[in-house]
Amino acid sequence: MDANVSARINLMRILLISGIVFVHVPYNPQWSPFLGNYGMLDWLRVFLGESLFRIGVPCLSAISGYLLFRRGLADFDYWKTLKTKARTVLLPFLIWSGSFFVVVYAIQRHGLGFGYLPDTINATPRQWLSMAFAVEATPVNLPLYFLRDLMLCILLSPLLALLVSRYPRVTLLALLAYAILPLPNGIFLKKSILFGFSAGIYASLHGVNIKMLDRFAAPIAAGFLAIAVVIAVGLYYTGPDFPLWLDMALRLTSIAGIIGSWAISELLVRTRFGEKLGRGSGLSFWIFCGHYPLLVLFWMIWNRTGLSYYPLFYFTAPFIAIAILVASHNLVRRLAPDLLAVLTGSRTGAKRMATQPPQGAQAGYSPQQR
Repeated sequence: MDANVSARINLMRILLISGIVFVHVPYNPQWSPFLGNYGMLDWLRVFLGESLFRIGVPCLSAISGYLLFRRGLADFDYWKTLKTKARTVLLPFLIWSGSFFVVVYAIQRHGLGFGYLPDTINATPRQWLSMAFAVEATPVNLPLYFLRDLMLCILLSPLLALLVSRYPRVTLLALLAYAILPLPNGIFLKKSILFGFSAGIYASLHGVNIKMLDRFAAPIAAGFLAIAVVIAVGLYYTGPDFPLWLDMALRLTSIAGIIGSWAISELLVRTRFGEKLGRGSGLSFWIFCGHYPLLVLFWMIWNRTGLSYYPLFYFTAPFIAIAILVASHNLVRRLAPDLLAVLTGSRTGAKRMATQPPQGAQAGYSPQQR
């Protein structure tokens, strides 16, 4: 993996996770964007939260599958991988999700938080397991269901790699149908995670040149954004109960976002802003795990202010949450780096990856590189 690919992956992570923050901004039924009370601002909410940034989950899972097998199937050590992922994925998930459940339970014992979060006081022990660790349903720290499903993909990775390597078309078509069609979820909470992860495995095992479409990055990015706009228009006028065909189109668009977001990363990584974000750190993981509790806290405060212009909350809360998380990440990195390593799964920095010069360059021939 050369430096360009590494930087673009880091760039995609931080941008996709920042976008996911907009997906999880809470609202009351009377402020639903599908009511159209605020006109174009409500459509923009649908575009950001229901269309464009829904690409985050399949894209992040595709990155995970690609990186897991980037050295090929022959060098894949399953037990070593499980040991590593227990530290980098499972442990942070248990800490972030479990601790937020404890906090919610504690505040609800004092009569606070009801109506904003699931009722932990009157839940059964079986429901507690899901609320804390997403055993059968989404946890109280809602976005962390992704880490739960990602661990399932890692557990199944040898089987998925075998199927993708021997029967790639049949496997990917079957998983695409599973993700798009109204089929039971089975053991997964989000079906597109399995497809995205497997697509990433395919790209690694079959040696796909993931930069082969870079020269078409601008039209691909524009085309994807145009599709997201069209989907948002359909969602806005038919939601919140979308027709089945539109719901399937939305799922397909979110999966197509794997290609669309990769094209966008090619355009952004060449800018100063994109280059800075592409340096990588544990910040994206920190934002992912910590943004939802902050949004709920802001929502509780907002409802006590008596303000009624909801767009003000929607278009400020995500930025405030991200700013707080950036500042807190920097603070913990300075004061408690060992704690940061545990909470981010050892994602405390990114190693620079040097691009190996081709043989022609070593002989004095320098091919044109993008």
